Amino acid sequence: MRINFKPLAWALLGGGLAVVGSAGALDLAWLQAKAPAAPVAPAAHAAALLPAANPLPALPPGSAPNYRAIVQRYGPSVVGVMVEGQRDADSEAPPAMPGLPHGWHRPAPQGAQPFRGQGSGFIVAADGLILTNAHVVKDAQQVTVLLADRREYTAQVLGSDAATDIAVLRIPAQGLQPVQLGDPAQLQVGDAVLAIGAPYGLVQTATAGIVSATGRSLPGDGAVPFIQTDAAVNPGNSGGPLFDAAGNVVGINAQIYSRTGGFQGVSFAIPVDVAMRVSRQIVATGSAQHARLGVAVQDMTQPLADSFGLARPDGALVSQVLPGSPAAAAGLRAGDVIQKIDGQPTVQAGALSARIAQSVPGDRIALGLWRQGQALDLTVTLGRAGDGAQAGAPQPGEPDAAAPPGGARLGLALRPLQPAERAQARLDHGLVVQGAQGAAARAGLVRGDVVLAINGQPVDSIDTLQRVLAGAPKRVALLVWRAGEQLFVPVSPV
Repeated sequence: MRINFKPLAWALLGGGLAVVGSAGALDLAWLQAKAPAAPVAPAAHAAALLPAANPLPALPPGSAPNYRAIVQRYGPSVVGVMVEGQRDADSEAPPAMPGLPHGWHRPAPQGAQPFRGQGSGFIVAADGLILTNAHVVKDAQQVTVLLADRREYTAQVLGSDAATDIAVLRIPAQGLQPVQLGDPAQLQVGDAVLAIGAPYGLVQTATAGIVSATGRSLPGDGAVPFIQTDAAVNPGNSGGPLFDAAGNVVGINAQIYSRTGGFQGVSFAIPVDVAMRVSRQIVATGSAQHARLGVAVQDMTQPLADSFGLARPDGALVSQVLPGSPAAAAGLRAGDVIQKIDGQPTVQAGALSARIAQSVPGDRIALGLWRQGQALDLTVTLGRAGDGAQAGAPQPGEPDAAAPPGGARLGLALRPLQPAERAQARLDHGLVVQGAQGAAARAGLVRGDVVLAINGQPVDSIDTLQRVLAGAPKRVALLVWRAGEQLFVPVSPV
């Protein structure tokens, strides 16, 4: 099953509806975030982002939230964000037109096309500072903010940040009502939350739900530990606030999981503390800096924990260390399990992403590791995001040569990497999977994967596999290269 994570900006292309997707729902454009080419210089008087005065009374534990009071107090702090601009037409072919033979499509538009879009935002300072999502204002030549009292202002984009999907706007207004900021760290699963925004352009729409999970990592969004909720948010809610039961903003609604483009019960918000750190940098300098560790991590599972000799499936499993990165300089290795970050236990891989997201280049973090059956402590000085080597390489080709035996107990047919494949994929060792069945197929291995290591031992020949399997382990952890990324896969030999 393919998971589709969609941003929540409501996009109109060329003044009409967006292209209809294969499922028959609106195919809402993914507005990838990046800073405008010429961001407006930030105003000095707006350097301090002010919390709201006179917050709502504290809510006793176990009390039902007063949604009416939250909307009445802070509804005026929520704004609509309307954008206009031009962007290159989507290179993907539109879906087949009804009544035409299979494979025939409507001609795709060429070149830059006008677009209009609708998102949400909220006021964080009385003198006109507003937070929204970066993907809402991407490629926009004109940004208009609609207040709850129907006043409209042309907004200046002070800057936006792709990594966290945060943008800061400024409108020429005074005496506005800012929101009250809360602490996302205090959220727990089951807590009540309220979203206010402009789904499908319907401004000042309120929807309620609960916190479904915290610290959630999403594909392609490693810098943000998302708050997952079941509050109904839809295209147009992007950039709108997520309130806790006491009326404090704890997140910015940014993405949904959907097969149709609309709400299906799973929504994701950026924690407001992450957003505020980024916004302060944007207000001060027009851009944001991010720290870099230089690793790929994955969550532990019980089969992986068994393979690494751990009793519990806790921690962040390092599946890849980028050459030349701060992690490589500190001595981190693929196969290390990060169990503590700055002395705090690490249960999920998202905790590492959250810690890096809270850091700036030059910060030092202390990591407690599990490596080959022993505990180890390392200190890493973080670098700057964008520096150094990048992961990713073309998948190696697969010659027609017959695969030699050696992985039968795993259900694998394997062969050595060819010299040209090593150069193309930037790998110095490994065995290419020619076929997978039995235990390997059940574990998810597929033709074209490259097995790099087994239980921490680099695999440069079939003999290495046979030596490890001779000990009759119940489970082994294979380090696998797949399309430029590395991950550990647990397999139970037969």
